[in-house]
Amino acid sequence: MNTIIAGLQWGDEGKGKIVDYLTESADLVIRSQGGNNAGHTVITNGAKYILHLLPSGILWDKKVNVIGNGVVIDPVGLVEEIRRVESQGVAITPEKLLISDRAHVVLPIHKELDAAREAALGSHKIGTTKRGIGPTYADKINRCGLRVADFNDLAFVTERITKRVAEANEILVRYDLPTYEAAAVCAEVLSAFERLRPHVTNTIPVLHTAWKAGQTLLFEGAQGTLLDVDFGTYPFVTSSNTTAGGACTGSGLPPMAIQRVIGVCKAYTTRVGSGPFPTADEGLSDYLHGLGREFGATTGRPRGCGWLDTVLLRFACMVNGVTGLAVTNLDGLDAYQTLQICTAYDIDGHFHPLPPAERDAWDRAVPVYESLPGWNCDTTGCTRFADLPGQAQAYLARLAELCDAPIAFVGVGPDRAQTLAV
Repeated sequence: MNTIIAGLQWGDEGKGKIVDYLTESADLVIRSQGGNNAGHTVITNGAKYILHLLPSGILWDKKVNVIGNGVVIDPVGLVEEIRRVESQGVAITPEKLLISDRAHVVLPIHKELDAAREAALGSHKIGTTKRGIGPTYADKINRCGLRVADFNDLAFVTERITKRVAEANEILVRYDLPTYEAAAVCAEVLSAFERLRPHVTNTIPVLHTAWKAGQTLLFEGAQGTLLDVDFGTYPFVTSSNTTAGGACTGSGLPPMAIQRVIGVCKAYTTRVGSGPFPTADEGLSDYLHGLGREFGATTGRPRGCGWLDTVLLRFACMVNGVTGLAVTNLDGLDAYQTLQICTAYDIDGHFHPLPPAERDAWDRAVPVYESLPGWNCDTTGCTRFADLPGQAQAYLARLAELCDAPIAFVGVGPDRAQTLAV
C-alpha cells in the first residue's frame, strides 16, 4: 500500500517517527518538498537522529531513499548532514540515497536574502528559519533558478552563480548584511556537489518502475498543512505545497499511485515562528517546556503550545484526503485532570467550523472549547491501544469524530516502539 505521510498542523507533528515506524514495510521512502528548514527527529534503540533533508528511511538497511524534484537542496547542508549521520554509524551509499536531477539548489546567498526579506518586513516578519528556502522557490518560479542537472555544465553553473551573487549583493548591502565573493560561493557549492554526484539520477523512472513492480512507496511530508502556501495561514506559511498533492508534483508519480494518506497531528497544538495561533495556552507551553519538550529540531526555538484545535484539523483532513490519523505526543497530556478541544471559532459572533481565508479574521478568532476529562496517569508504558486509559481512548474518539477520520496510530513516547497501531 503506497502511503503519503502529511502533517496536519504547523509542522513538528512527529512525522519523522511515523515515517520511521512505517518504513519497515516500505521499499522506498520519498521526500517530495521543502528543504532543510524542516527537521525530523527519530529516536530508536536509544539513539537520536535529527534529519533535515535525508528521508527518515535512511536509518533502515536495504531501503531506497529518494529526494524528489520538489525539494530544494542545500548541497553544503546536505553533505554536512550525511557526514553527521554517517558518524552515528549509518551507511549512506549511492544505492541507498537517490537525488533528483530536477531538484532546485539552495545557494549560500539565498540564506542571506531570506534574512534581508525578514529585515524588510520588520514587525510583520514571517518567522522563517532563514535557510534560504523562500528565495530558492522564488527563483524556481521566476525561472532563474539552478537545478541539480545544471551542475553537469560547470561553465554554465559558474556563470549563473556569479551573476546571481552580484544581484544578491546589491540587495544585501541595503540591510548591512554580509555580501559574498562569487568565486568563494562557486568553490563551496561545487565541492559539496562533487560529494553528492554519485547519488544524482533521474528519479522519476526509478519511482515508476518500483510502482509498476508493486513495491511499497512511502512519501515523507515536511512541515504541515497550515504552512502550505495555498492552504495555510497565509502569509505566515512556507513556500511549497506541504499537503498530499505536493507528494505527486514533487515526485513525478500520479495520484492513482497512492492508496493511503496518514495525517499526523499532536494530541495538542504547537507552532513556531510568527502568525496566528488561536488556542495558544501559556500554562500548557510552560508545562511542556519544563519537561524539556517542544523545542524546534532545526532552530532550537521553543514552540508555542496550545489546546487541540479541530477547526484546523478538520480542514487539514479535507484538503489532504486523510484516510487515517496518527496522533503523537498523547503522553504530553498525561498529567492533566481536564482537557480542552477547540471545536469552532467565534468570529464577530458567528461560529466557524473551518479556518478563515481573510488574514485579519484570525485576529478576531476566539476558540470555542469543549471540555473532556483527562486521564492523569502515565501512558508511556502502554504497548497496545487497548492498554490506554478509558479517558484517553474517549479523547481520541472525540478527535476522530470531529475530524471525520479514524485513528490509525497513537504515539505515547519518542521511541519507535512507543507507537500503537489501532
